Amino acid sequence: MSKGAAKKYVVFFDFDNTITTFDVLDDMMERFSKDDRWIELERKWKKGEIGSRLCLDGQIRGIRITKKKLHTYLKTVKLDPAFKKLVNFLKTKRIKTVILSDDFGYILSRVLKNNGITGVRFYCNSLKLAKGKLIPSFPFLNSDCKKCAHCKKSNLMANIAKGAITVYVGDGLSDVCPSRSADIVFAKGSLERYCRKEDISYIPIKSLNDVYKFFKNL
Repeated sequence: MSKGAAKKYVVFFDFDNTITTFDVLDDMMERFSKDDRWIELERKWKKGEIGSRLCLDGQIRGIRITKKKLHTYLKTVKLDPAFKKLVNFLKTKRIKTVILSDDFGYILSRVLKNNGITGVRFYCNSLKLAKGKLIPSFPFLNSDCKKCAHCKKSNLMANIAKGAITVYVGDGLSDVCPSRSADIVFAKGSLERYCRKEDISYIPIKSLNDVYKFFKNL
């Protein structure tokens, strides 16, 4: 890959269950929710009865955890083993890398730091801790849509230059909108099933090592 060609790529990653080895938010809800209300909210969201903002807002507010316990838990979150070498490789080729997540900055920043990842820009929801409760906010909500808690498509479009080849890597329903605006889509999980059902072109992956191999072979 020449330097000129490398500059034309922009790579966007989902976070939960794409960069991480499991869905951090879902795991936190199972472990730390005060009741089972989060399960009903999840059901309504998957059926399209509510948007992800209403779903996440209710779910996060139902969690009870101290700052110390949260930090201890976040130290246990591991990343896909290939993510670090993939990010480093993209950096050497001057390929812009961005994380777009429905998770929260408080969580992302600590998980990335705990796993030795620095210098990667991310866009996500916001979170505050107060007396054992989590208080979410959604700075990237699209008021004209209200379907997603974080309008990933808007932040994707804001981070690409004219003529760029846009790559999206994701696994879930929140990745549907941004993947529709990407030139190349790497998909697994719910996103792969959606792409297959809607006849959207995609490259199936099992892990980020598949994405790493793709760029190494260019």
